[in-house]
Amino acid sequence: MRFHFVDIANKIREQIVSERHSDAHQTLRSYPGNENKATVAKKEEKIYGIEHPGSTGVIYVMDRAFKRGFTYSSEDWANFGQGAPEVGHIDGCAEKPKTIDIPQECYEYAPTSGVKELRNAVANLYNEVYRKDKESKYTYENVCIVPGGRAGLTRVAAVIGDVNVGYFLPEYTAYEQMLSVFKRFVPIPTTLEEESQYHIDPETIRKEISNRGLGVIVASNPRNPTGQVIQGDELAKLVEIAKSRHTTLVMDEFYSAYIYGDTPGQTISISEYVDDVNCDPVILIDGLTKNFRMPGFRVCWIVGPKSVISSMDSAGSFLEGGANHPLQVAAIPFLDPCKFKNEATSLQAHFRMKRDYVLMRLRNMGFEIRVPPNATFYIWLDLSHLPSPINIGLNFFEECLKEKVIVVPGIFFDVNPSHRRELFESPCHHFVRLSFGPPLEQLKKGLDNMERVIAKFKI
Repeated sequence: MRFHFVDIANKIREQIVSERHSDAHQTLRSYPGNENKATVAKKEEKIYGIEHPGSTGVIYVMDRAFKRGFTYSSEDWANFGQGAPEVGHIDGCAEKPKTIDIPQECYEYAPTSGVKELRNAVANLYNEVYRKDKESKYTYENVCIVPGGRAGLTRVAAVIGDVNVGYFLPEYTAYEQMLSVFKRFVPIPTTLEEESQYHIDPETIRKEISNRGLGVIVASNPRNPTGQVIQGDELAKLVEIAKSRHTTLVMDEFYSAYIYGDTPGQTISISEYVDDVNCDPVILIDGLTKNFRMPGFRVCWIVGPKSVISSMDSAGSFLEGGANHPLQVAAIPFLDPCKFKNEATSLQAHFRMKRDYVLMRLRNMGFEIRVPPNATFYIWLDLSHLPSPINIGLNFFEECLKEKVIVVPGIFFDVNPSHRRELFESPCHHFVRLSFGPPLEQLKKGLDNMERVIAKFKI
């Protein structure tokens, strides 16, 4: 009889081979929070354990444009969403090489922190342009070469510890992913107001550090997307505040040559106000992308204290492994300080002309440009006076696509890592970013097409 019960138990066990055959287990799974995550993923046609990150603003914008028929060779489209400058001929600027020599050693991996000769050239550029009167000088040990600006930001984010990280809105769209993918630190935003010209002043930063306990501040300067810039005494004060309050400044300086002031060829960098390159808590990121008009090279750099660069080297070893070896070697001649100053002078004259033309056309369309750009190649365009529904950035963007014009909706610059805020509550809801990076003829065509969009909705 005992064996008979064992046989019955074995038969029951054979029938209940997994939790899906058990009513009791299914009841447990039916309670909130107890779902089998692998089953849920399968129902949603996802692979368990793999999450899809949100698209950065420009990636989303370009994907929508491609679905509308845009290609990079399209002559009938105007790409005002372009986060890069035109790369062709500009009067006064040096011509780009069409070929490069590749030595045999360039077929090997480059060091994760970059080729030493290029690191030396970057250090020399900052010493010659910004630090001639400083005793403390950058060396190659203060420079890390990275494969693009996002890679630089990601390396920095990967080594930030358990601190509060401050940033300012509106801000460069890629900051959202950078501030959300690493969970050790807490991102804390501060919204800049139009009434203050979207300006980051030292007193605001002092208060934010004290009131919110910020250990790190990340900011673009010149500012993307508002086209504003912190410079001179205010930049010097930021360094002093950082030192006295033990807060690290991470400055994205990719537009440092796009300055439209009274001095032709003027460029800006926070490195000018660093006293001790190995002690002052200042990190800057820049590269060939914007100031040298070579985004395709993907050769950029991080400059900071030696201890920080050592951390960047280690982070790169498990993140992306480093920048392209042949292009690092090819980049060295462009870092000559005299060439850099000459480029900046010609570049500024050309982009100032384009800026003034676009602003004139926009004003003629009825736009009030309350905060015109004095740096970068972006215009932060307020749509609130336009008729509904194109007074909302996302709607305006979709309507512009129908006329073969690409802009970037303002909500993508409302860096919101936790995605808590309702989109209609965004302070950037009624804005788009318009780039005057493309060639002038493309700008003219795009503005003509934008006029058609507005005319459609006029009562």
